[in-house]
Amino acid sequence: QVQLVESGGDLVQPGGSLRLSCAASGSIFSIPTMRWYRQAPGKQRELVATATRGGSTYYVDSVKGRFTISRDNAKNTVYLQMANLKPEDTAVYSCNADVIGRLGTNAYWGQGTKVTVSS
Repeated sequence: QVQLVESGGDLVQPGGSLRLSCAASGSIFSIPTMRWYRQAPGKQRELVATATRGGSTYYVDSVKGRFTISRDNAKNTVYLQMANLKPEDTAVYSCNADVIGRLGTNAYWGQGTKVTVSS
């Protein structure tokens, strides 16, 4: 079994910064891709950023230039550094990972961490 645990969500003022972390643990051989999603109240879940094991990244247009996704492959951890936060970034942020383990390749989700951007 594999678990993803996020941390770092908080209440922050507009223009502020936060760093989210997501650590994977369990029976893991490799994690090709790790992603951050977010879901704002009353809205559909949105893919925010993706990072591959090899270092490729993707960002949704609304966060380009403000968010940075990174990975520590040795720790099976993905980070999301968020800067110049806006009220519209308020959401529950969830980590998703494609994990290669003893049971093959499966997708796993964390429980989510809440980010609130408000003055």
